[in-house]
Amino acid sequence: MAGTGAPGAPGAGGGEARSGDPKRWGKATRNVEEGQFLEGPRNRGFELWRVLRIAMEFIRGFRKLHFAGPCVTVFGSARFKEDHRYYAMARDVSARIAKLGFTVMTGGGPGIMEAANRGARDVGGRSIGCNIMLPMEQEPNPYVDSFVEFRYFFVRKVMLVKYSYAFVVMPGGFGTLDEVFETLTLVQTGKISDFPIILMGKDYWEPLMTFFREKLITERTIDPRDLDLLTLTDSPEEAVDRIVDVAQRHFGFSWKHPPKKSWVLGE
Repeated sequence: MAGTGAPGAPGAGGGEARSGDPKRWGKATRNVEEGQFLEGPRNRGFELWRVLRIAMEFIRGFRKLHFAGPCVTVFGSARFKEDHRYYAMARDVSARIAKLGFTVMTGGGPGIMEAANRGARDVGGRSIGCNIMLPMEQEPNPYVDSFVEFRYFFVRKVMLVKYSYAFVVMPGGFGTLDEVFETLTLVQTGKISDFPIILMGKDYWEPLMTFFREKLITERTIDPRDLDLLTLTDSPEEAVDRIVDVAQRHFGFSWKHPPKKSWVLGE
């Protein structure tokens, strides 16, 4: 949460492709244009046209999400069904986040993404899905209040980070790991503010935390203080308390009326 992959590759927005499902939610693509984009230098006219197209996608995303209000992004796998405990956990924590007045933002797909959008809907909160265009038509889950579609994964990842004050990371695969590590790197390097990154599902994430402690810190590839950027919990209450603490105390965040739309700009 970038690029291309083979059928069965990790899923968009933290979701993973479903094997044998003709309408899979995944990063797999058979789009020739995307292959051309990644294959190397092209003529100058082609490259200029591509840059303009990317710029327009950014502008479209900015316009669509400008009035979203302060968001909390929820990452996680598309594979967990409604009866899974991680689905229930994502739905619970998202409902609590929505009650605070935050907009819940996800990749707009099934599984954890659906659970998060559904949790917001349960309490009358607002949620948004950032969908990715795939060769086979994909439908956003039925619980998003609005959604915006993107052609490029890297543009979509910017949107999932740009508008959020916190990030809740549920269990997932390569797509989810891509999202959490990119967000973690942005916070570690100061490219975005020190917003909380909350890993939910202790038994799922503890082996990764052990790897951080026993390998990365031991080899001095990260500073021990870098682990303070992550909160590991199974408690929706603890996750929400952490979000409130950082948003209000550390950044002086207050809930305000959203900016007014301008008819001049076609909003």
